[in-house]
Formats: sequence, structure tokens, C-alpha cells
Amino acid sequence: MANPTQPALNLYLVGFMGTGKTTIGRAAANRLHYQLFDSDHEIERAENSTIAEIFAEKGEAYFRQREAEFIASGHPDSQAVVACGGGLVVQPGMLDRLRTKGVVVCLHASIETVLERTSTNRNRPLLHVDDPMTRLRELYALREPIYRRAGAVILTDHRPTSEIISHVLRVYRREAAEWGGASPPRRSR
Repeated sequence: MANPTQPALNLYLVGFMGTGKTTIGRAAANRLHYQLFDSDHEIERAENSTIAEIFAEKGEAYFRQREAEFIASGHPDSQAVVACGGGLVVQPGMLDRLRTKGVVVCLHASIETVLERTSTNRNRPLLHVDDPMTRLRELYALREPIYRRAGAVILTDHRPTSEIISHVLRVYRREAAEWGGASPPRRSR
């Protein structure tokens, strides 16, 4: 049960792959006494397949549809921390939908850090290419403008996890106190 002095709005963590959304989300949910939902894990569980298998067998468009369905009805309307897949907010209208459901915080890391964090993970179908660094740069160039509009942007490079969690929670509490649904994004570094 959430602390009654805390807001009950959902916290949505967005950002590029490998920025720490699941790790930070788990810790934030624990501190808030909220439930954690990782959109990728929830879709994998519902499909009984890995993301790589879903992409290979049903395609990226199908996976993006499942992400939209998860945001629409796959998690509680309050007291949840949702670690969103890296491409979730890239879908048209999805960022605005998240803003109507809670506070959106974007986690950011350098491309070099992202490559380091994702290089051993075989469940990243968008990186199953000969040159993952070039692919990361291409994907990030396409997605960065949307991430920058997402809300507070918190850097995760070379920072202690505890510091990142505290920063995320400060932003969440501040923005939740001012929240009116679809409020204008704020930047925080």
C-alpha cells in the first residue's frame, strides 16, 4: 500500500534500451510500495515467447500493437511503476497517452554505455546486426526527439544507482504534485 502522503499516480519510465528503466523501476517501485510492470516482460509472459521470437514470428508491428494494448489495459491505473520498452513511446500518440495516465520520466545514457549494457543480451532483436554500434546510432537518432519531449530527462551514465533512484523519485513527487494530465514536459539533469 502506498504512503498516503505520496501521490498514487503511475510512474512511467521511458528511454532508449539499456538506460536502466527496469533496474531503476524495480527500486523506485520498492521505495514507493507500488507494483512494478515491465512492458517487455509482461508482453513476453502473455505471448509465452521472447521479444526476439515475437519479432521473428509475428513482426515488429505486431509487437508494437501489443505494447499499445498493454498501456491501454495491461496494468493498474494507479500505484504502478511501468518500465516501458525502448520503442514504446515512438509510436504515434503513445507519449500523450502515457501523460494522461501518470508522470513520465525519461532515462538517458550515452550510446557507448548503451552498447556496453546491451552487448551480452541476446533478447534485443533490433541489435541482431553486423554492426550494433551503427544500428544503435541510427535508432537513437530517430528516437531522440521523442525521448526529449517525454518529460524530465535523467542521465544514468556513471552515476550510482541510488542517486538515480533518488533523482527519479524527486521528479516523480514534484510532477505528481503538479499533475493535471498531459502537463507540459519538464527537463531535469
